[in-house]
Amino acid sequence: MSNSHNGVNRSFADRVRHTILFEVGMLAIATPIGMLLFDADAKTIGATALALSLIAMGWNALFNYWFDNWMLAKVGHIQKSATQRIVHALLFELGLLVLTIPVLAWALTMTLLEALIADIGFVVFALVYAYLYNLFYDKVFPVKPA
Repeated sequence: MSNSHNGVNRSFADRVRHTILFEVGMLAIATPIGMLLFDADAKTIGATALALSLIAMGWNALFNYWFDNWMLAKVGHIQKSATQRIVHALLFELGLLVLTIPVLAWALTMTLLEALIADIGFVVFALVYAYLYNLFYDKVFPVKPA
C-alpha cells in the first residue's frame, strides 16, 4: 500500500519497517540501562520498556506521517535539511514525553516529577538516537522521487 496518492512517497510497509527497526534498537539499548539506573529487575524494566515502546511506535507512525505531509504542503517535498531534522526530532520527543511520563511514573512507582526527570535524561539520549537513526535510515532506504 503506497501513500503516493497524497504526495508522500513512503509506503505503509516502509513506515512499519522504519518504526519497528527504530524501536528494536531503542529497546536493546534502553533495557539494560534502565535496569542499572532504576535498580529494577528485568521483568519490571522489560514490561515498562515494552509499554513505552508500543506507545512510541504508535506516536512514531502518526507523527512521521503528519510531519511528512506538513513538509510536503509547506516546502513541496519531504527531503529534510539538518535544521528540519532537528525540529522533527524535538517535536517528536516533546509529544512522546507528554504520552510517556504518566506511564513511567505508574510503572516504576515514582512521582510525576521524578518521572519527568528520568524521562528528560532518556529524551536527551533519544534525541541523538532519533537524529542518527533517521539520517541512517534515509540513506539506506531513500525516498523515491515522485
